[in-house]
Amino acid sequence: MVDVKRRGRVWAGAVVAAVVVLGIGSYWFQPWKLWRDETVSEELPTAAAPQRPPGSSGGSDSPGGSGPRTLAQGTLISHEHATTGTAKLIRLADGSHTLRLEGLDTSNGPDLRVWLTDAPVKEGVAGWRVFDDGKYVSLGKLKGNKGDQNYEIPAGVNLADYSSVTIWCDRFDVSFGAAALTPA
Repeated sequence: MVDVKRRGRVWAGAVVAAVVVLGIGSYWFQPWKLWRDETVSEELPTAAAPQRPPGSSGGSDSPGGSGPRTLAQGTLISHEHATTGTAKLIRLADGSHTLRLEGLDTSNGPDLRVWLTDAPVKEGVAGWRVFDDGKYVSLGKLKGNKGDQNYEIPAGVNLADYSSVTIWCDRFDVSFGAAALTPA
């Protein structure tokens, strides 16, 4: 009888431990995101050109001209997850900069970020973990795993320091996909 009670307590302890491990694992991996797509359809932001005093000329040093201008772009390649789309660095009429993802299609996942980096984009497994080795700037959480979306680039960022974009999973330190940026 004592042996049966002890086995019952061992089984109860094992069930409680399994439930705790399953709960922590679910929180950490968030597997439900693999089956839930989030689509974003943002228009390219429009920013008014800066106001000039009466009688001044636009000159060649005006920051944006009449509208948005693509400075660099690249095609996203797959890393940890199948990823397609285009990344564009755009200067708006007011001189501010935006990273635009167009036609993005990747997997959803936990803690996905959009980064500008100085790392070279490498094909396959060799490119999965290189983006946090050097210089990078996080532009924020990925708004959705599908569609067109914009990410404001902070004013102090020197775009010449960055040559690529990655969809970075901060939870597992891995790139879902990336694009090398080449001048437009």
